[in-house]
Amino acid sequence: MARPTIKDLAAEAQVSVSTVNRVLSGHQKVREVTIQQVFAAAERIGFYGKHAIEHRLKTKRTQLRFGILLQQEQSSLYKSVGEALKAEADSYEEVRVELDVEYMEDLRPEHVASRILAMGETSDAIAVVAAQHPRISQAVQTVREQGKQVFALLSALPIAAGTHYIGLDNWKVGRMAAWAIHRLAKAPGPVSLFVGNHRYRCQEANEIGFRSYFREHAPEFELLDVHSTYETDQISKDLTERLIETSPDVVGLYVAGGGLCGALDAVRDIKPDHPPIVVGHDLSAAHTQGLLDGTLTMLLANQVDRLASETIDAMIRAASDRNAEMRYERILPFVTYTRENI
Repeated sequence: MARPTIKDLAAEAQVSVSTVNRVLSGHQKVREVTIQQVFAAAERIGFYGKHAIEHRLKTKRTQLRFGILLQQEQSSLYKSVGEALKAEADSYEEVRVELDVEYMEDLRPEHVASRILAMGETSDAIAVVAAQHPRISQAVQTVREQGKQVFALLSALPIAAGTHYIGLDNWKVGRMAAWAIHRLAKAPGPVSLFVGNHRYRCQEANEIGFRSYFREHAPEFELLDVHSTYETDQISKDLTERLIETSPDVVGLYVAGGGLCGALDAVRDIKPDHPPIVVGHDLSAAHTQGLLDGTLTMLLANQVDRLASETIDAMIRAASDRNAEMRYERILPFVTYTRENI
């Protein structure tokens, strides 16, 4: 019988020929489960290079354990971030990354600080989504003094605490939201802004950018007082109902933080003669429906896969050389969605 070829091995393993070539080369990133799949197929068909694949599986790799602290799992954003981080960690061949992803329901500063300290004890590096608070900063400093690197995801933490940052330029995001309302409104009028919580630096930067755009380019618009949704849909719905009742001529609403679905529900229920332009953050099934039915005008979204890739790569580099003096900041581009490009 003819000696099995790479094409035969790819067919048996149910992967592409290029994947088999990556496995055989030993120099490119391939998931361990894929290498095992190709090795098992090589044994079944008697592939000549099976010993090289076996050696690759047995070669001891650097093992790292990373802790990831995200917020409520029911949030489509945080759930997708957690899944993307796990997939990215699994894709590394050169380093075995064990990822401990924890979703926090209790967001009180003392609880978040305690989870940072606990994860710092068992991890080579940690990444966290958290509000700015002295207790949280102190916990970060404690972990840093233990020689562990701490990465702030999506929302920056104080540089003095020693954190790195991976996420959007939220000042620009806020200005983009303002630009959309300015350009799409049929006439100047009142504009409202909801934030989840001002202790999140990302939302504070959203507000600063939003206001700076109107101050610079559209001073004829009236910016109303900022209100906090506390990241909940019901509060956001109540605020939106009150907004439309007290300012029926409102032309724009920017929801920077949680509660976008509540605002959309209020607009649908009230059906104002001139519905406001609504801008929010991050793509989900409910937000997509808002774009489709016209209740939502624009979404400004994270590239979750890019965020995961940058995060795991930076954590590996940081954990591999704990003595290195580094300040890592990665500003990622955001995606703009409307009904026409979802």
